[in-house]
Amino acid sequence: MTLIKYKEKRNFKVSPEFVGGKPDSEKLRFVIQKHDAKRLHYDFRLEKEGVLKSRVVPKGPSTDPDIKRLAIMVEDHPFDYRNFEGGKNR
Repeated sequence: MTLIKYKEKRNFKVSPEFVGGKPDSEKLRFVIQKHDAKRLHYDFRLEKEGVLKSRVVPKGPSTDPDIKRLAIMVEDHPFDYRNFEGGKNR
């Protein structure tokens, strides 16, 4: 897994975003994050090979299995993003 697209889209001198990180256990993880960026949305991130495979879920997750939600693939994110608590990007 690579973070090439993630790094291409960011200027780390301007925005203090995560750059990397490594798993600290053998367990694979996933996170669902509420993210108030340009628009409020939810991010679903699934760990694979030390990188978070990421999808954006514009309407948020549903607890009802009959309600289907669109999940749009976005660039992979660094493992350290798993602890992101989203307000507006700084």
